[in-house]
Amino acid sequence: MLSVDQRYRWVYKPLVFIACAAPAAWMLGGAFELLDAHLTADPVREIIHRCGKTALNLLLITLAVTPARQLFGLSHLPRLRRMLGVWAFVYALLHFCAYFGLDRNLDWRTIGEDILKRPYITIGMLALLALIPLAVTSTNGMMRRLKRRWQTLHRLIYPIAILGVWHYYWQVKQDVREPLVYAGILALLLGYRVWRSARRGALHRRFTSKSAPATAQGRT
Repeated sequence: MLSVDQRYRWVYKPLVFIACAAPAAWMLGGAFELLDAHLTADPVREIIHRCGKTALNLLLITLAVTPARQLFGLSHLPRLRRMLGVWAFVYALLHFCAYFGLDRNLDWRTIGEDILKRPYITIGMLALLALIPLAVTSTNGMMRRLKRRWQTLHRLIYPIAILGVWHYYWQVKQDVREPLVYAGILALLLGYRVWRSARRGALHRRFTSKSAPATAQGRT
């Protein structure tokens, strides 16, 4: 019988790694078929879209780890959260690289103009830049060095997810139903945290108010 640590190391972690790598492997396989036009009529745009969407999916899955642990008692899930976050950064970076290399042909001037003139690209760049410190500090060593500051820094994932959904919504020109679904899921995940925090604060105030008279009586 495997222990929790052994299941995490030899089962859960490899499975999550494979699941996260699968979209990239699938796109790489499709890239070799570009010469035969088997991907789509606009393969570059599809690759950019799929990388960005996968990054957003992984961001939302990362945010879902805490509610899933608290609601269903899945204690091993937080150990996988950093891996999910790093993969979200990888796909966000691939999203940018495909746009920069395949769509804009490594033209920095055009990229700069797009960032300044197209708000959805501006928001996307902000999200990508904010993800960099989270990816860099995702190791155990950085957690030990930063201590409490690590948790404060990694709360950036909340505005990053908002920017990511916002970027997707503004990018879509006509049918915004899918971005709105993402916005709804994000609202639920963030709303749960607000409710949980408010509930915890209410319980703390109730406990404090009950213990205060007992403390006063003890002193008298």
